Parts: sequence; C-alpha cells; structure tokens
Amino acid sequence: MKKEIINCKNSAPALGPYSHAVRVGNLLFVSGRTPSMPVTEELVDDNIENATKRVIENVNDILEEAGTKLDNVVKTTVFLRDMNDFTEMNKIYGEYFKVDLPARSCIQVAKLPRNAMVEIEVVAYVE
Repeated sequence: MKKEIINCKNSAPALGPYSHAVRVGNLLFVSGRTPSMPVTEELVDDNIENATKRVIENVNDILEEAGTKLDNVVKTTVFLRDMNDFTEMNKIYGEYFKVDLPARSCIQVAKLPRNAMVEIEVVAYVE
C-alpha cells in the first residue's frame, strides 16, 4: 500500500520533522495536536476546557482535509500535563464524541510540546 501525506493548510505547522497525518489505505493516522490557534499559533492555555476544545477542533480540521470526520475516529490517545484535569477534559471530549465512541487511552506525561495542557492523537477511517 502507498502512504499519502496530509498537511492541513488550516492548521498550525508541524513543530518538527513529521506530517499532520498519514493515510494508508482507508486508515488515517493523525499526529498529536496541541491547542495552538491555526493562524497565529498562539497556545490556548487559559483552562483545560478551552484547550481541549481547541485541540479537537485542530484534529477535526485535519480530518476534514483528509476527507473524513470525527464520527470516523476509531482510536484516540489523550496526553495530559496533569491527570487532575481529566474530569474537565472528559466533559469536553464527550461533547465531540457522543455515539459509536472510539477506543481511548489517557496518559499523564511529564511535559508536552510548548508546555501545553493537553495533546490528542487519533486514528480514523476514510470512507
């Protein structure tokens, strides 16, 4: 199978040598996204709720660029700077993922790029 590189024009640029997403067959692997504003690259870090919304919107932009949507996400990995933010993050996450819920892992990490509060990566299928 051939891999297709997806770099979303409406998303903050990658901070290193990686792509926003890679499609192989009907699977799309989206790199971890932080709560950066698409144009200004300003980090949303006033609270975990706003940061989580921004991250999921950033993921959604990439999914749309690749021809799919949040409903087609099959696996997410959530990285939190502080597991004490889990309840608030989970509330916002649940506003975006309501039916046919994806599998998920949630991990507290020592530090995220730019000291972000949250980062989320996903695997989705493209119809």
